[in-house]
Amino acid sequence: MKPIYQYFFRGLITFLPLAITVYVLYLTVAWIESIAMWLIRPFIGDFYLPGLGIVLGAGLILGLGFLISQPNVARWLSWVELPFTNLPVVKSIYSSLKSFADYFSPHKETPQQAVVVLRMPGNELSIVGLVTRQNMQGLPPALAELDQVAVYLPMGYMIGGYTVFVPRTWITPIDMSVEEAMRSSLLAWMASNRNGDKPATADATELNRPAP
Repeated sequence: MKPIYQYFFRGLITFLPLAITVYVLYLTVAWIESIAMWLIRPFIGDFYLPGLGIVLGAGLILGLGFLISQPNVARWLSWVELPFTNLPVVKSIYSSLKSFADYFSPHKETPQQAVVVLRMPGNELSIVGLVTRQNMQGLPPALAELDQVAVYLPMGYMIGGYTVFVPRTWITPIDMSVEEAMRSSLLAWMASNRNGDKPATADATELNRPAP
């Protein structure tokens, strides 16, 4: 009976990620479709084709992206943003979301997006983080006078994270994209044997053995 259980769980482990991904995509597409149709319904009346909202919504977003890429239109965008950047509560929400989107924007590749390993002197612990600020300019005086960088340390499964200000000498850049680092953090850096690598095993004695 043991092989049957093994086959079942292997099949389940293979099926669940696919099923959940397809389901989430379906919900996302259905939500976008409903929003797009709600916006264009006054112009097209009762006419409807499956996927029409997605196509028109994608075209609208593409056109918006093209427009705001033009220098003259970009200036007008600041006027459109005024209500969102001046109301107290709305300002906090909008500014946070916009900063988050700008950080991961593919056309804004800057050293500020570096993935680094943080090592504290005298400590063998290593933590992978994202540099979110290369200097303290614009911060309150107590922070602005520090020669440090801001590093965001995401927690496993994206349940939160910590932002720490550390000396620049504590961090070492690594050759990894922000997207890859976030994906690895989401999975708590779990190893995968999809490439045929056998998972390493170690007993308690080996794990507790002091380093030479």
